Amino acid sequence: MDNAFLEALKRRRTQYALGRNLPVSHEAVTTLIQEAIKHTPSSFNSQSSRAVILFGAQSIKLWDIVKDTLRKMVPADAFAATEKKVNGFAAGAGTVLFFEDQDVVKGLQEKFPLYSDNFPVWSEQAGGMAQLSVWSTLANVGIGASLQHYNPVIDEAVAKEWNIPANWKLRAQMPFGSNEAPFNEKTFMDDAQRFRVHH
Repeated sequence: MDNAFLEALKRRRTQYALGRNLPVSHEAVTTLIQEAIKHTPSSFNSQSSRAVILFGAQSIKLWDIVKDTLRKMVPADAFAATEKKVNGFAAGAGTVLFFEDQDVVKGLQEKFPLYSDNFPVWSEQAGGMAQLSVWSTLANVGIGASLQHYNPVIDEAVAKEWNIPANWKLRAQMPFGSNEAPFNEKTFMDDAQRFRVHH
């Protein structure tokens, strides 16, 4: 059975070997990211997901912040491996910073107190769906990416550098770029361990 959406999901893979040779323009990438997030579902159509898209020197600046932050936390004799990994993210064409707007969450909690405890969870779910939507959309045009989580240790520096509103909570970072290495074979656990079907 042919299914274009499922095929796009299958193309979404983790790519650490990133380059700057994008198959489409920065403007096209921006539009793809915006459209992917715009059409991602969210509870009560809250549209709580936010994104900051960094290209070129701005993206490199982010990964410099990550390195500077981790240098203070990682033992000196172990930092070389950390630095190599982070440099790989900086080698890409750009990075998407994913945020969730906490003012939206609080507003829903006040408006619908019966579901108050659920709105932070639903916000996280919306954020995860936005990340998958962007990742699959980029993969569908031949752009590699991975999903990183250096929050919350970089939150303050990121907010200061890009004037991020205080109510935006950083949830993930997605470095992206050209695929500079093939993907390893992906293995899957047995379906019987994951799924139950009742007729």
